Amino acid sequence: MNDLHVKDWMTRRVITVDPRTSLPDAHKLMRTNNIRRLPVVERGRLVGIVTRSDIREASPSEATTLSIWEMHYQLSKLSVGVIMTKDPYTVTPDTTIKDAAKLMYTYKFGGLPVVNDAGELQGIMTESDIFRILIAWFDEQEGGN
Repeated sequence: MNDLHVKDWMTRRVITVDPRTSLPDAHKLMRTNNIRRLPVVERGRLVGIVTRSDIREASPSEATTLSIWEMHYQLSKLSVGVIMTKDPYTVTPDTTIKDAAKLMYTYKFGGLPVVNDAGELQGIMTESDIFRILIAWFDEQEGGN
């Protein structure tokens, strides 16, 4: 298991957004694609990450005095670049699965962007990818069942 690398298990087809993407558009993209995080890419380089929790926290509380139309208007003016986590933790394709999993566990990350030396997004390593590895390992131990 120690010689497994992120490049062999990461999700390569990653849905991304630009920092200027509005919060409602980012939220809709997450709902439509059933994902919890969006890497934020500008000019080909990873500049941040935004999660469903980030968007939820940026939304007005139930106690607001704004009307529903005013809330939607205000949210539509807020961009991902304002609330994203800038310069998120990342891993490289050659990072071991063990090191990626430790980082995710230690810092309670559900996913880590995978970047090359130039900071270009190559994929994402998620909890689901870790579970796939674990299942494959158990299947292997049980003789392929």
